[in-house]
Amino acid sequence: MSPTDAEAPVQTAGRAPTDPGRRRRGLTERLLAVRELSLLIALGLLVLVTTLRNDRFLSGQSVKDLLLGCAILVILAVGQTLVIVTRNVDLSVGSILGLVAFATGTLFVSAPGTPWPVALVLGIALGALCGVVNGGLIAVARVPALVITLGTLYAFRGIDYYWASGRQINAADMPQSFLRLGNQTVLGVPVLFLVAVGVVAVIGFYLRSYRSGRELYAIGSEPAAARLSGIPVGRRVFAVFVANGALAGLAGVLYAARFGTLDAAAGTGLELQVVAAAVVGGVAIFGGSGSAYGAALGAVLLTTIGSSLAVLRIDPFWQQAVVGALILAAIGLDRLLALRVAARLRGRSAHGA
Repeated sequence: MSPTDAEAPVQTAGRAPTDPGRRRRGLTERLLAVRELSLLIALGLLVLVTTLRNDRFLSGQSVKDLLLGCAILVILAVGQTLVIVTRNVDLSVGSILGLVAFATGTLFVSAPGTPWPVALVLGIALGALCGVVNGGLIAVARVPALVITLGTLYAFRGIDYYWASGRQINAADMPQSFLRLGNQTVLGVPVLFLVAVGVVAVIGFYLRSYRSGRELYAIGSEPAAARLSGIPVGRRVFAVFVANGALAGLAGVLYAARFGTLDAAAGTGLELQVVAAAVVGGVAIFGGSGSAYGAALGAVLLTTIGSSLAVLRIDPFWQQAVVGALILAAIGLDRLLALRVAARLRGRSAHGA
């Protein structure tokens, strides 16, 4: 029997085809669309209010700075989405970014003639290797991801500090062709942001259109049931950590190109912003729900909040307070939506019966 036949709804005499899983997916997708629309509305209102207070907020340079500021966070948030939908979390992404960024700078210092595409590939490979460490420990040892990635957060950062030994790499040590990558624009849009959009499109399409992508949601919804249904849970979890590490490696290379000045502290504390962006973007912290598009919008919203508060000359403390309130609101809304989906499915089942 083919996979298509296995997934076909069962026909019974006098009754319409039923597929509770498909109905649930349809409801969840509609609710996610509402979440993403609400994020767009909130983002639009924030930009409007800030622009009314300071019309230079939407100047060409300000928009460029905003897009540059959110590009790296978008890439990291999308990678984190792959992990969170499986009911896991990766707290080591900031350390992976810092390690890859410093490794990229060191490569250019040690081998000045290295083409930047080679550095890009090597940076992604190093990030993927860090993801292999995380995924291997979690999938093989079956230790909670929170514990493992908290440990690797400090381990990768420790390696970075030991390697750097107090050194700092400056923009003068890196080729201009590489540094231009961090500030170059195409039709006024920064290249870094275009890369981030490409990552969002690829991951979003994968999660929606590929069976292995949809299986990640099944794992996050109920890992035991997913394992009983034949889904290779261990392999899928391992793969998402490798993919997330690779995206953190990509972000590390772009970070080096964007800022030029690198030391062992690069990316410190970034993991909390990444998780916050994903959660605010509608990725359920308990797994099984969310999208790459929502996570990207969450990253853009958080970046815009930081820029808006600076323009409005509001104490930076309030940025943290606002982000905390958004996280609490997102978690509460996720719970409310989950209860609504369950209630509607029960109602439809009873009606069908």
